[in-house]
Amino acid sequence: MMTLSLHSEFPAPDRVIVQVGGRLDAMTFGELDEAMLALLPRLDAGGTVVIDLAGLEYVSSAGLRSFAKIRKSMRARGGHTLLLNPQPQVRKVFDIVKAVPVSEVFTSTQELDAYLDRMQRQIIEGDSDA
Repeated sequence: MMTLSLHSEFPAPDRVIVQVGGRLDAMTFGELDEAMLALLPRLDAGGTVVIDLAGLEYVSSAGLRSFAKIRKSMRARGGHTLLLNPQPQVRKVFDIVKAVPVSEVFTSTQELDAYLDRMQRQIIEGDSDA
């Protein structure tokens, strides 16, 4: 079972880079939330959170909520959130969620997660109909 890995560094007082790897789902999103609660207060006013997703292999709706929470708290302090280097299957999740108000399409979180799971697996396994 793949878990979440987190690594953070402050290249400048107003910037933190957080590398997120593994799986961000209902089992692991709390780790990211807690890490961000500890990191954000250390940033200078405004500031930028750079979330490097190169190592992130899977994201569920719980993970998407974590990203939304980070963006919301950074907006509240006049800062920015940048998401970098998503793998193709994770980028696809972001594209779907941007394009469609998710709550109108899926009847439940379970249904959404089943869909996201199927779709990410297809891309990883290289199905042509993904």
